Amino acid sequence: MKRNQNSRRIGEQAREKLGYILLFEISDPDLELVTLTGCEVSVDKSVVVAYISCESDRYDDVTAALARAKGRIRSLLGKALGWRVTPELVFRIDTTADEAERIARALQNVPETLSVEKDDEGYPLVPASDDE
Repeated sequence: MKRNQNSRRIGEQAREKLGYILLFEISDPDLELVTLTGCEVSVDKSVVVAYISCESDRYDDVTAALARAKGRIRSLLGKALGWRVTPELVFRIDTTADEAERIARALQNVPETLSVEKDDEGYPLVPASDDE
């Protein structure tokens, strides 16, 4: 979505209200330990895209729980925001934490070939043999 200073401010407002709703108003056990990482609001305020983070093995459960509670959440959000239009909610799973964890694990498993001494062009230096 198009981003400018006003849409960032409105997105932050929507994130605060939606976070409060998810924390205090919705009592679904499948939505426990779910983090709202951000919101993007369309320019005309008709669509709010909410990014949700959770454990990777719970993606399906959380998505189903959000789909079940979507109408109630939208109604509460419309009242809380007080905008002329009640925005349509789109929930997306935010996988950036999983990607960061995957990259951290990959960096811990450094291949042995990286520790081999190389010349200026990146080729491994061959130790001088005694046969010559």
